[in-house]
Amino acid sequence: IGSMTRSMILNCLFFFLTSSHGPVFAKVNRREGAGGWSPLVSDRYQWLEVDLGRRTQITAVATQGRYGSSDWLTAYLLMFSDTGHNWRQHRQEDSLGAFPGNSNADTVVQYKLEQPVIARFLRLIPLDWNPTGRIGLRLETYGCRYTSDVANFDGNSSLVYRWSVRPSWTAMEVVSLKFKTLKNSGTLLHAEGQRDHSLTLVLEKGRLLLYHQQGVSSTSGGQLLVSVGSLLDDQHWHHVKLESLSTHLNLTVDKNTHQVHIPAELSHWDIHQGNVTFSCAEQVSVAVTFTDSMSFLRLPGLTSWSSGIVSVALQFRTWNKAGLLLTFDLPQEEGSVWLYLSEARLRLQITKAGSGLNDGQWHSVELTSRKQHINKYTAVGQSLIEHHVFSSSGCHVQESRQECRNPFKVFQGCMRLLTLDGQTVDLIKVQQRLLGNYSHLQIDMCGIIDRCSPSHCKHGGRCTQSWSTFHCNCSNSGYRGATCHSSRYEQSCEAYKHKGNTSGHYHIDVDGSGPIKPQLIYCNMTEDMSWMVIQHNNTELTGVHSFPERNQHLTHFDYASDEEQLASIISQSEHCEQELSYHCRKSRLLNTPEGTPFSWWVGGLGPGQVQTYWGGALPGSRQCACGLQDNCLDSNHYCNCDADHDQWANDSGLLTHKETLPVRSLVLGDIQRPGSEAAYRVGPLRCHGDKNFWNAAFFDKETSYLHFPTFHGELNADISFLFKTTSSSGVFLENLGIKDFIRIELSSASEVVFSFDVGNGQLEVRVETNIPLNDNRWHSVRAERNVKEASLHVDEFPSATQEAPADGHIHLQLNSQLFIGGTASRQKGFLGCIRSLQLNGVTLDLEERAKITPGVRPGCPGHCSSYGSLCQNQGRCVERDNGFSCKCDQSAYTGAFCHKEVSANFKSSTSVAYNLKEPYELSRNSSALPSSIYSDVTLKGENISLSFRTSQCPALLLYINSFYREYLALLINNHDELELRYKLDSSGDVEVLGSRVTNMADGRLHTVIIRRQADTVSVQVHRHTHTHTHTLIMMFLSDELDAELAGLASLGFTGCLSGVFFNSISPLKAALLHPDSPVIVSGPLVQSSCGTSSPANPYAAETTHSLSGTRCQPLVNAIKSDSALIGGNAIHLSRSKNNSLKYRNS
Repeated sequence: IGSMTRSMILNCLFFFLTSSHGPVFAKVNRREGAGGWSPLVSDRYQWLEVDLGRRTQITAVATQGRYGSSDWLTAYLLMFSDTGHNWRQHRQEDSLGAFPGNSNADTVVQYKLEQPVIARFLRLIPLDWNPTGRIGLRLETYGCRYTSDVANFDGNSSLVYRWSVRPSWTAMEVVSLKFKTLKNSGTLLHAEGQRDHSLTLVLEKGRLLLYHQQGVSSTSGGQLLVSVGSLLDDQHWHHVKLESLSTHLNLTVDKNTHQVHIPAELSHWDIHQGNVTFSCAEQVSVAVTFTDSMSFLRLPGLTSWSSGIVSVALQFRTWNKAGLLLTFDLPQEEGSVWLYLSEARLRLQITKAGSGLNDGQWHSVELTSRKQHINKYTAVGQSLIEHHVFSSSGCHVQESRQECRNPFKVFQGCMRLLTLDGQTVDLIKVQQRLLGNYSHLQIDMCGIIDRCSPSHCKHGGRCTQSWSTFHCNCSNSGYRGATCHSSRYEQSCEAYKHKGNTSGHYHIDVDGSGPIKPQLIYCNMTEDMSWMVIQHNNTELTGVHSFPERNQHLTHFDYASDEEQLASIISQSEHCEQELSYHCRKSRLLNTPEGTPFSWWVGGLGPGQVQTYWGGALPGSRQCACGLQDNCLDSNHYCNCDADHDQWANDSGLLTHKETLPVRSLVLGDIQRPGSEAAYRVGPLRCHGDKNFWNAAFFDKETSYLHFPTFHGELNADISFLFKTTSSSGVFLENLGIKDFIRIELSSASEVVFSFDVGNGQLEVRVETNIPLNDNRWHSVRAERNVKEASLHVDEFPSATQEAPADGHIHLQLNSQLFIGGTASRQKGFLGCIRSLQLNGVTLDLEERAKITPGVRPGCPGHCSSYGSLCQNQGRCVERDNGFSCKCDQSAYTGAFCHKEVSANFKSSTSVAYNLKEPYELSRNSSALPSSIYSDVTLKGENISLSFRTSQCPALLLYINSFYREYLALLINNHDELELRYKLDSSGDVEVLGSRVTNMADGRLHTVIIRRQADTVSVQVHRHTHTHTHTLIMMFLSDELDAELAGLASLGFTGCLSGVFFNSISPLKAALLHPDSPVIVSGPLVQSSCGTSSPANPYAAETTHSLSGTRCQPLVNAIKSDSALIGGNAIHLSRSKNNSLKYRNS
């Protein structure tokens, strides 16, 4: 380890204050002279250069201010070079370029480089200094001598290496080298294996591409295995390492590593590596970097231009699509020439040439002007893309002349090989202020950075970039955010259900932001479960006939989900099952009890394992379901098919042990005998429950917390969870480092704060809600931090985003434990529940940790307060240990949320009767009942709803009667109006409540809601998505009209009825879905979707009783001779011994 000597300090820019302030005094702890280096002018164009005499491995740099002064640096840049030209800026974390300096003139501040730099020259550029002083510096470098063999390749040369002794097959072969070049294409390495297999490492457009070939003397083309690196044609050293072990190969370029699979024939290599000169010929190419909007370069025109001939050429490279390259006045003409980039195309005024010029490669431009004629040539040669600026992009800060104003976007990028009339511009003279003028330039270096290599875009997001930033296109990736890190989809059907989604196909991302891709899965949402259904290539019942020429039938099952997806689904589900059925005729199955099994199946993750039990039995039992239940056809066997009967039998059941799922293949053996027949069915894999979604912990003390290992989210961190609380503040999560930290907390009853520090100072992202969050309901939080921005989402409120500082620190470095529900200081603890906590797609098991932690309880009950509103149409929310369910037993609807209407098409011959049992049996002598009991039997009110669709007029929609000759009827009358009739007293008159709602028999869906309490009645009609509350017109009729209703009932009803509900009874639902209910169905009754709001008339083919000529006919013309029966197309509530609610078409 050595340090810098006086003779090593080589150069500095411009003048210094006095000879005592020269660079020879700029050594740490030296007090001679003026005590250090101090230039005449203190600005950012000064630099101090050190020549170490030979290539050195530099490990650290130390700075100190000028002795006995107020002159010191507070920030600086470091540049390195092998030749004293073509400098390369050293960056921390591949992002931040500035190094912290001193806070006084005496203290030595040392910075250890994260990765040693191998170079001969070092250049320090001051960025900031003590505002009350000047630039002042004493410098020291630390490192070791570096020795290496060097070979120079001229494009036609090569070097061959053959193994003298073959290593064993278990040895790892490693090839490493460093290279530098100005050419962006060429073969770097060719390795030959066995049987004409070979690998070729090729430089193409500044990127390294690894190809696999199979063929004699194949040195190019082939199968592309991987592409690594970018901008490798920058004449700087780049490290390449290939590590081969068996069929894997790791390719590392600088710090970027990729793993690929290679054939076994390439397990050993002979190396061909490109007249070899064992010294490195250095080409000097001085580039200039235009760093920002203030950058410009102004050069004087040549005397030859007065003749009207102008010739300019240059090379440029950039990532930006737009920018001014050069401008100059036309000789002897009024006007100017502007050469610029627009939409990545080169433009001269309105002419254009070239395209895709913002690809970071060098492009060449040559422009010639002869009086009133301008020629422009654009060429892309080999790996060069050259860049040209004459007057440049910006203007001097003191200039505001009209001709200095730039109507185009400024250019940010690199230029080199700038020539005027064939004479190369000496940019070193420009740097020394001996030629032209400039501002905000970096001369003798190209500071272009490929921000897309390696790409920060995750999950296949496409990276594009400009000079100062990058952008990730997440289209079609299934992910979102600035770096395509967070998944757009939920992790299970359970999560979709709790957002109010019903059955259907959904994209499921089982590990969130993890590496497993989303998949399209069918979710079957029932009242109690949310099933994930994973299909395979054959879920149908498949027949197998006898094959005398073969002994076995083998079938494989290919699932729609990948292996990793299947493993994750099975692992996180509470229950999984798969149907396995075998139908047999003279075809034995397991050959129980003692024989060798004729058939078996392979199940489980990966390759799976052979299983010799059948659906409905236990693993390892060698039984079928009937053997477990002791009800097989032959008690001497444990499977029905093993009885070997000449009649059809079957062994069927569910496989429910997750360790043996899914079924991978099936082997059927006893199929070769004459007369043998069989069929099998392997159903889809079905799983329900999400252990991650309901994993919760309850914190009942402010001092309690759960702790987990350190969170590693250096470049991307996404955190999501749900919480509920009655407290107004508390810390959800905290993880600390030496200086860095990350924290999410409830700062007030209506605000969540996400704060962190990655070395750039604390950054906070806040979301304030317009409702309190301490309402003891579940609320969701999702926070993400990446190299571009930080975001925070709370429920469905507008999210908040904060951009990361440009060129700041990007790595989040934590080292303490992760605290959940509190902090290490035991202050500001959270009171309440946290569940489904996930960090970068990994769920933390809060429940297991809570079982052993005082002050924290596993689980968190009480979900209906948050999800109960999902239950519709009188559905009841029922609490479960893990979630909730909607009970639809008192609703006319069904489905996961009681949202599906139960509908049926009725014909005139259809009849449905529902019997309502009394809470007690009526006495045979009903007249002996006390009056109080009679009043209990009499209804005090009704809550009725139904939907209908018909073209029949008149029509009886609803009829309810009792033993006491009370009734209610809802009908469409002769005038196509809705009408409600009540008779609430057997000795009284019929009350008719008519509305002026017309066109009820128009074939469209109408919904009617009737509510009566004592003598108050209200009717609502929902029609074509509109709701009307109608004024009812009351009149009184005699009992003679009972005959009219009987005649109307005898017509029957043709149309659709849906969602029929009477108080707590759903007669139509009972008839269709619960045949064990006290219901009687006569005639055809088929469930349909006719209750949807579609305006289409599904009953056009039905025959109605509307007579020809007019739409609605008087009822007397339609009364049949057998109309004495009361019922017809109605619901009847008959109170004899049993109440009867009857819905009938006769």
